[in-house]
Amino acid sequence: MGATADDPQAKDNEKPQHRVYLDAFWMDRTEVTNANFAKCMADGACRPQVYEVSAKTYTPYPLHPDYQDHPALLHESAVAAAYCQWAGRRLPTEAEWEKAARGPGTNVYPWGESLDCSKANYYACDTPPATPDLTAPRCGYSGRCRTTRVDDFPVGASPYGALNMAGNVWEWVADWYSPDYYANSPSRNPTGPAEGDYQVLRGGGSKSLPQELRVTTRS
Repeated sequence: MGATADDPQAKDNEKPQHRVYLDAFWMDRTEVTNANFAKCMADGACRPQVYEVSAKTYTPYPLHPDYQDHPALLHESAVAAAYCQWAGRRLPTEAEWEKAARGPGTNVYPWGESLDCSKANYYACDTPPATPDLTAPRCGYSGRCRTTRVDDFPVGASPYGALNMAGNVWEWVADWYSPDYYANSPSRNPTGPAEGDYQVLRGGGSKSLPQELRVTTRS
């Protein structure tokens, strides 16, 4: 788990690479859809995420007919956890998430070693900024500035068949964030620090830069 010491794109919080043993677990193959999150809200188990931006009336994003099969944008980990509880599931630990994304090997991305724009929905709008560490290829302008359906990019599936583990939307895990947790992580079923200011996000999103799609990226 984690990035190698010589990975030029890795941040310090992805190191050191260490061996982790996990009990068997199941994970949903796709991200949570707006349609399913709307059902959770209708049942009263998930509270709506409401932001007052103007006096105008808009159709709530989860209910828009064109976005039913797109991933729900859950801006708070507590909302994601509430959905999981309603669905009879739980958020994965950070180690479980990386295992599901990476598989049994040492893939840089869920599908392999190189970034391919046919395999993920990531930053593809306008001209890339002049950032020194943008060593991976970019998609260029394609109009994919927003999310895509949760079952898009099947060729980018992880070795275990999980879709969109890189790109589309960032995904919450159960662990509290600590930049140096890996140095002291248990070797079996780690669950993260006992407390923290916020929980970890994994996987990158539709507006993420290429290096953020690596399976070891932590945010």
